[in-house]
Amino acid sequence: MNSETAPVRVHSWIPASGHGLRHAGIHFDAVRIMGVLAEQVAYELMQFTDFQAGPIIREATGCQYMYFLVPPQSATGFRWPAGVRALGRGARGWAYVGVPALDGLTWPLAWRSEPTAEVPFVQAGLLHEVVSRLIGVAR
Repeated sequence: MNSETAPVRVHSWIPASGHGLRHAGIHFDAVRIMGVLAEQVAYELMQFTDFQAGPIIREATGCQYMYFLVPPQSATGFRWPAGVRALGRGARGWAYVGVPALDGLTWPLAWRSEPTAEVPFVQAGLLHEVVSRLIGVAR
């Protein structure tokens, strides 16, 4: 693979192939949301940002979580509703997030939205606003 066809890696913590575990709170914080709510949040973010939402990772097995990657030390600054968990240095315990490569076989992980040079992370404030609005609508 030459540099003209190699995928551009926005972050050094994105593996070149397959997937790898990364410690939340070091290179990014993550906001973990499960199932239908996660899909709705991702959809709303994609619509609002003209499909430039920043990195969102989808899990295809188990609880089918989505991980919204926000800048380091930004997720724990918000009060998240029940069912939404902030993963970072300020969170309880240690958390690791599976991060897929930008191309190739990465199952059971996939990018719902890839990071770009222009949008390297999901905006934490916007994510909190969307989650809060959707949870409020659901109640």
